[in-house]
Amino acid sequence: PEAEVLLGRVARQECRIASEADAEHAAKALARHFGCAFLVKGGHGAHDANDVLATPEGDVCWLRAGRVDNPNTHGTGCTLSSAIACALAQGMDLADAVNAGKAYLTGALAAGLNMGKGSGPVNHMWQY
Repeated sequence: PEAEVLLGRVARQECRIASEADAEHAAKALARHFGCAFLVKGGHGAHDANDVLATPEGDVCWLRAGRVDNPNTHGTGCTLSSAIACALAQGMDLADAVNAGKAYLTGALAAGLNMGKGSGPVNHMWQY
């Protein structure tokens, strides 16, 4: 949904990002437009959570994973971006940092923390 907003596609149902080809096209277009790498998350799919990373030069890297069945997804985007930033701060290159961030988020979701009411947070301490 965030990528659709940035592309101006929200009002036009026929322009929604509905396939992997759409996601890849969106990631490339946004990377070119903003002049930096861009990650389009795929966690809203029914069976998978495949993300696509594109650079302004047109390089594309798919990060494939199964969807973790967990209703507690509050803060997943913030968790992912923070985990990527931490990996970059540790000296990883971009693709490795995004892979590490995605692995951390997947683990936090799979840990299945159930706290409070509604869509709760993921388990940020899952490794401990």
